[in-house]
Amino acid sequence: MIGFQPYETFQLLIETGGVDRANTLLVAACDAFSRRRMPPQAEIAQFEALANRLFPTAAPSARTKAAATLGRAEHLTPALEQLVIDNIGDDIGDYLISARHLSDEALLGVVSKGDIETCAAAARRGDLSNPVLTKLFQMNSRKVYRALASNTAITPTGPFLNALARSAQMDHQVAWSLAARPDFDAALLAPAFFDLREADRVNVIQAFAERNTPEAPIKKTLEQLSVANHELTRALMKLFTQNRRAEVTRLLSQVTGLDEVRCGQIAHDVSGAALFVVLRAFGCTAYDGLKVLIHATSHDEDRSKTLSDFAKLFQSVDVDAMTFLMSAWRGDVNLLDLAKPEYRPASTRRQPQQAPATSDRELPARQDSVVTQAIDALERIGVRRAS
Repeated sequence: MIGFQPYETFQLLIETGGVDRANTLLVAACDAFSRRRMPPQAEIAQFEALANRLFPTAAPSARTKAAATLGRAEHLTPALEQLVIDNIGDDIGDYLISARHLSDEALLGVVSKGDIETCAAAARRGDLSNPVLTKLFQMNSRKVYRALASNTAITPTGPFLNALARSAQMDHQVAWSLAARPDFDAALLAPAFFDLREADRVNVIQAFAERNTPEAPIKKTLEQLSVANHELTRALMKLFTQNRRAEVTRLLSQVTGLDEVRCGQIAHDVSGAALFVVLRAFGCTAYDGLKVLIHATSHDEDRSKTLSDFAKLFQSVDVDAMTFLMSAWRGDVNLLDLAKPEYRPASTRRQPQQAPATSDRELPARQDSVVTQAIDALERIGVRRAS
């Protein structure tokens, strides 16, 4: 490497040239090394010794500039990585995110210092090893967990999955990030249901479609009350028609056992997703359930597609699954049980059988007819149709 021979010459220049000479030599040496593509090990060792001598001698501004330049080098030893981390200053976050490679030794050193901003930047890397991830997941920091939740290079399995699911219950931004990930089981976001966007709430429900769930403690109680679901749907439909949502809140509190705050969220959820969970948990069919949802959902736009989607959910989501979801809101079940093999989505346990071609053409017609029947029923009983 041109300029590094003989090494004794650099030592002499450093010792006799003062800070200004050290500044110039440090920046020039780091720039020259960063341009090397395949330096031999002997040259790397020689530069490492030189850098260790120059960095403490140079001025702070020169150290920062040299560290930023050195950070672009492709072949850094853990010792050189540590020099960059220690001297790059405010650009440490960008370096941790964009560096092509960082050793576990350097990353573990960063995490061990406990600086939240720096650790959050490290959590965004796409090449984190299990030892580094373990240390990051042990940190009690929203910023770190938000970075981990949005890092699609991290596979959410085992203890990492459990940690992310628990974090989603306490931080809505973590829940939003996880809801946007196709590799995360949306059913585990049930406790964060009311923090999610409208489409994500429906995705949580969809995650329970055709899926076995553990038996919920509230199941027997709801089975006894479900014999009166016709009266319940009529009462809800009347209250929503007259926009008496405060009374809907009290009614839901009486029949579900949920606290009044949660029932208020259900009553005022114009997306209809939360109300669908309650209706299906009580055993309501699409015919009765859609009559309530028509009046409970927002009238600001055409809701025909939304109602059609709910009609599909009434057919594909089992009553027991929504009973389990509602129990998760009550805190009566351990949602992480869904990660067990017997409760995972059917598509991950076995390949689904291909349905006959005719059923694919007939299904939309059947689903649309369910919506039509519900609307026709409203007209027959003299209830004002939602505009």
